[in-house]
Amino acid sequence: MTASADGRLEPQNEAEPAAESTTTQSQPVEPETTRLARETLAKATAHLIGLQDETGWWKGNLETNVTMDAEDLLLRQFLGIRTEEQTRATADWIRSQQGADGTWATFYGGPSELSTTVEAYVALKLAGDDPEAPHMKRASRWIREQGGIAATRVFTRIWLALFGWWPWERLPELPPEVIFLPRNFPLNIYSFGCWARQTIVPLTVVSAHRPVRPGPFALDELHTDPANPYRTRPTAPAYTWDGFFHRLDKALHYYHKMPVKSLRRLALQQAGRWIVERQEADGCWGGIQPPAVYSLIALHLLGYDMDHPVMKAGLAAFDRFTVHTDEGHRWIEACQSPVWDTCLALIALADAGLPADHDSLVRATDWLLGEEVLRRGDWAVQRPDLPAGGWAFEFDNDNYPDIDDTAEVVLALRRVAHPEPGKVAGATRRGIDWVLGMQSKNGAWAAFDVDNTSTLPNKLPFCDFGEVVDPPSADVTAHVVEMLAADGKAGDPRTRRGIDWLLKEQEEDGSWFGRWGTNYVYGVGSVVPALVAAGLPEDHRSIRRAVAWLTEKQNADGGWGEDMRSYQDKSWAGRGTSTASQTAWALMALLAAGESGEVVDRGVRWLAQTQLAEGTWDEPEFTGTGFPWDFSINYNLYRLVFPVTALGRYLHGTPHLTPGEADRETRPGLPLPTGGASDAPAPRRLLPSLAGRRLR
Repeated sequence: MTASADGRLEPQNEAEPAAESTTTQSQPVEPETTRLARETLAKATAHLIGLQDETGWWKGNLETNVTMDAEDLLLRQFLGIRTEEQTRATADWIRSQQGADGTWATFYGGPSELSTTVEAYVALKLAGDDPEAPHMKRASRWIREQGGIAATRVFTRIWLALFGWWPWERLPELPPEVIFLPRNFPLNIYSFGCWARQTIVPLTVVSAHRPVRPGPFALDELHTDPANPYRTRPTAPAYTWDGFFHRLDKALHYYHKMPVKSLRRLALQQAGRWIVERQEADGCWGGIQPPAVYSLIALHLLGYDMDHPVMKAGLAAFDRFTVHTDEGHRWIEACQSPVWDTCLALIALADAGLPADHDSLVRATDWLLGEEVLRRGDWAVQRPDLPAGGWAFEFDNDNYPDIDDTAEVVLALRRVAHPEPGKVAGATRRGIDWVLGMQSKNGAWAAFDVDNTSTLPNKLPFCDFGEVVDPPSADVTAHVVEMLAADGKAGDPRTRRGIDWLLKEQEEDGSWFGRWGTNYVYGVGSVVPALVAAGLPEDHRSIRRAVAWLTEKQNADGGWGEDMRSYQDKSWAGRGTSTASQTAWALMALLAAGESGEVVDRGVRWLAQTQLAEGTWDEPEFTGTGFPWDFSINYNLYRLVFPVTALGRYLHGTPHLTPGEADRETRPGLPLPTGGASDAPAPRRLLPSLAGRRLR
């Protein structure tokens, strides 16, 4: 066999004399791992290019859990629009995800989860499944063993209350009058993260109306004691936050019985207007499922009929979130990630060696330029004087651009030789300026908001559905630092504050917590490349500790993996079945740190050995995060874009400077940040070049 120019193996002509294949000193033998990397990268790159939409974007399916599908059926039941075909296909999907013990989990291979199992069970019963059927009996038995409906989260009991399966009086109260609380008042709607405030505002409307449209069956089999299903929980001491909020909740229940009618009417009108103003161009709210379903219910209760344009657009958005499988199943994406997927794919292909003016990269750039957000959203409440700029996550989400997407889009656009460089430069400049204006006072960056760090919202009895605030995170801050370094701003005081914060946030074991990806492997994979890009030397103590942690966590098969359980139990940090995306994150960090040798080569070989014939990887594991532990995500494109990035950097080194970048500001003599101890010398460079280092 001989290797062709593109790295593929071709049969050798047996008639050729042996001398023809003899290697001379001018043609050194390519190491086996390098050859495997080239072949693997070639197949993966071709597959990735083939997935691009003709208009320039990429989008992988975004898998979560069956609560999305169960709630879709319950929504349609409440609105009176559920069809038999939708029900059948959705029920088939929910059944296919049931575990052998009759339960459902929130991520692949994860433990059984009570609220998810209850919602899935109710959806199947709505679809006509017999409660005495074996799969249903296993589920109901397990539910009772875990405490029954009474032990589920508030959101699950709200869904049940809509159909009379749970009393509204036994749910936490959150009145619509909160819409009037001023911005500097505790627990105003802007003290919640954007996803939470978009969910809470419509739920205040639902809570005020307390609608009941009786369900077609009872759920006695899901109570531990059907004769007394509503267990009373003891009230915590008054001097604790739990005790305070429980007493506040009792007072709000009294107010619900006797509200100030004129104030309540005005609050409902204001909440309805707030909801409608935040509907996106595609009909959705925030581009995510929870605000959308509750907004539709709230507006319906406020008098919007099903033919109203707002309602029709909202329901049409769900049709676009619907995935139909070859098996005839139907499931709902909680969100869609085209901007995120496209910028990551663009970076990956550039790292793989595509020319900067390649048609695929230029088309992706054109599409991303068209997605720039130039209108002011909720972020302007905290930054009223900041000009708009940046990118969101979804197809249409102008109300909520996010900092993480903006940083990665800017990094991606800088890799392309576009025929209109001025247009690209203007968009990236606006994005950078917007991100700099969104820096929190501690020097770091969150995903959507500034200084959204109050601990009070999480203490509300109403808020047991996951993280409800948006504090800065290491992964987002790292991506911003990397973007600023690429723009020649490693020496900017704002960048240095971000670096200081990252160094202070490093765990004792050398890792970083990953907020938006699982988990510590993602944190290290994000932070190390950023710190090196910003000028920290490879022998800096912080970098060395991270490298040691990754080396220790490498699996016996050569890959890396981390289970979602690490969000609950630190002993799971860096532990789990090897996955393509997490192996790539580890390699990206190691390569940025200048590592070579067996640890890196084993990771590359694992990617080569596990690649599927079509060029991608099998990855049922969830490696993305919505809410740590509470809401896990499988980004179907992660298994491809990150291995392409890692293999490209293995072969070609860190990203090359694009035309014009070499003239940007560099400050090779920057002082070390103060956030981490180090005996290493000052940084040697701003943008390190590893070109050729992997060609050994």
